[in-house]
Amino acid sequence: MKPIIKKSLSYEACQVMAAAAIKKAEELKINISITFVDESGVLKAFYRMDYSLLVTVDASRKKAITAVGYGIPSGDSWYAFIKDDPILFHGVQQFKDFILLGGGSPIMHEDSVIGAIGISGGHYKQDEECVKEALKAYN
Repeated sequence: MKPIIKKSLSYEACQVMAAAAIKKAEELKINISITFVDESGVLKAFYRMDYSLLVTVDASRKKAITAVGYGIPSGDSWYAFIKDDPILFHGVQQFKDFILLGGGSPIMHEDSVIGAIGISGGHYKQDEECVKEALKAYN
């Protein structure tokens, strides 16, 4: 049998994306926590700006795990998918580490999920802006 070969998020990519996200957070005047996970949902890197709230640590982690686990962003995409299905809407929220807040996104390379980013610290729309800047820096 042959082993499977997976592509994975590099630490260098995390550094570049974190710098872009932090720059955007500073423009928005918010303090964020950033969690990166690899394609399996294992912690790859974590950054926490001074004065970011303690709750942002776990929220950013859950956003990243939600995004990598399902291959879609953690906010509006999920809501659109489950909003009209009450059983799914309530059931999915019982999954460990699932969060239905924007600010998490899979990181893609050649149509494969290689990891994810989760950001928390502002309103979820602000978190999404920081994620957008991070992904732009990656691509």
